[in-house]
Amino acid sequence: MKLNKLFTLLTIFVALTTIFTSCDEEDTYSDRRKRERKQIQAFLKNGTTVYDADSTQMILHVPGDIKVISEEEFYANDSTTNVEENEYVLFRNSGVYMQIVRKGPGKKIQDGESVTVLNRFIEFNIAADSVSCTNKIMAYETMEDRMTMINTSGTFTASFSSGVLCSIYQSKSVPSGWLVPLSYINIGRQDSSENEIALVRLIVPSTQGQSDANNLVYACFYEISYQRGR
Repeated sequence: MKLNKLFTLLTIFVALTTIFTSCDEEDTYSDRRKRERKQIQAFLKNGTTVYDADSTQMILHVPGDIKVISEEEFYANDSTTNVEENEYVLFRNSGVYMQIVRKGPGKKIQDGESVTVLNRFIEFNIAADSVSCTNKIMAYETMEDRMTMINTSGTFTASFSSGVLCSIYQSKSVPSGWLVPLSYINIGRQDSSENEIALVRLIVPSTQGQSDANNLVYACFYEISYQRGR
């Protein structure tokens, strides 16, 4: 899929959403949040599969019937999710759902440590039912999203220095939802074919998302890899 097509889809959706919300004065923030929660529940049940219209290649597959586990279950299972059982843990305070596909090589970011983290990702707009942006295509093979991150007593802060997401949304702010996995995955570099870098799947509500999601109140699904930069 060509990235400009994804950008066009995003632009159309944003324009239509802006027109809709400006015309419907009775559509309150509370109404939009309720609609968002319903869309998330539908996504948990149905999942999604996205194909490239040009090549018919599958771009993204998220199985439905997602099994949601509690934080208590997650911690009791050594902070892991069972991918074969399609488990996602729900973090109550943030509303973020997370599946750890791979914890990755290396080690976690230590307290006081500042590191560069490289990401490859797919962003799926749940409300629009479409991929809105990604750097996991050939045209952007050498363009990881790059962020600088620091761990301060278990609280992670980060900002983008380059990449697709910050270019599209014109912001260096890293979505809060992207930082949720950092307490549970290792940030290293692949050292063998069997020891691949960390990979997670996230359902991120608008309150934890990028600027457009936050302003227009829609949730996104992400598949993101995390790699330590040099």
